[in-house]
Amino acid sequence: MNKLIFRKLYFDIFIFFILSSLAITSIVWIIQGINLLDIVTEQGHSFKVYFIYSFLSIPKIFSKLIIISLFLSLFTVINRYEENNEILVFWTNGIKKISFINFIFRISFIFVIIQIVFNIYIVPNTENLAQKYLKNSSIDFFPKLIQEKKFSKVMKNLNIFVEEYNENGTLKGIYIKEKLGKDENKIIIASLGKLNKTKYGYNFQLFNGKIINIDKKGNFNLKFKETTYELSDLNFKTRKNDKLGETKSYLLINCLKKFINERKDEKFRCDKEDSFLIKDIYEEIFKRIVNPVYIIILSLLSSLLILKSKVNKFRNSFKYFIFIIGFLIIIFSELSYKFLSYNLEIEILFLLLPIIFVFLFYLNILFITKFKPRYL
Repeated sequence: MNKLIFRKLYFDIFIFFILSSLAITSIVWIIQGINLLDIVTEQGHSFKVYFIYSFLSIPKIFSKLIIISLFLSLFTVINRYEENNEILVFWTNGIKKISFINFIFRISFIFVIIQIVFNIYIVPNTENLAQKYLKNSSIDFFPKLIQEKKFSKVMKNLNIFVEEYNENGTLKGIYIKEKLGKDENKIIIASLGKLNKTKYGYNFQLFNGKIINIDKKGNFNLKFKETTYELSDLNFKTRKNDKLGETKSYLLINCLKKFINERKDEKFRCDKEDSFLIKDIYEEIFKRIVNPVYIIILSLLSSLLILKSKVNKFRNSFKYFIFIIGFLIIIFSELSYKFLSYNLEIEILFLLLPIIFVFLFYLNILFITKFKPRYL
């Protein structure tokens, strides 16, 4: 009978977690999707590229929200059990409150493992896949960004003006301005041109014009009868290098193991000059592996709701207190990696802090029950 009761509790928590995480993830994904629209409007990618790229960001969003979704699920389900007197089923069947707390403690490990798997394997791979897909995608939407008799900023540092633009790709009166550097620009003027699509992207085939290079020293003019202006390499807003969050965990761990003594160095990098700082790698590994352990703390915190009787006049205040403390712990867990740069004692403290919290929680239970938790 007790197994069925705990199975029902687990089922309710899991279902609420799935529904709440899907709802919150969807909201965040939609908001983020709106911000990613510049992939189409400014970078010239197709809507297909936009949807695939934004879809691949879902695992990262879900992973970030696991800790919030689980806390809300536990808090809501346990509170509902209390309000509807469903919690009495546990006590009338001889289940002790300490057994209830221990059950919450055990199932929290499942969600810790889920988040660690997402952080270590799924999120870096999907983020890396999304960036590679974006880099390798041709700018299919590019022709629609060009408008007649208007300056079109079709890419970063690139403006195009055309007098006439026919559906077959023929152009007249073409003006192209490309910003090459802080004080360096290239201007191309052509009377005729054609927009061609290649397997690498697009290019302009230009006729009867001139190229003007402008820098601090002056300008240099070069006339041409025919030239090709490649657009496939001009997607400046698409990053060429991977971010730290897109790098596979085993690469970061191997680098950290190799240079563990330099983990707090502000300038030391992993092997290459353009690689990541060891300090940043250390913080990233901490966020991927240690941060999920705070799920256990939040789970135990939620279980404290059963310690106050429904008729207790301070029950509502106690619930608000638990809820506020929970969100403060979530915020703290997201910022805890910042303290790793301090001295060794502080570093060790923050690495062991989740374990210390769990120890103090059960120590508090012992004090409450006068060292007789079986009677709780």
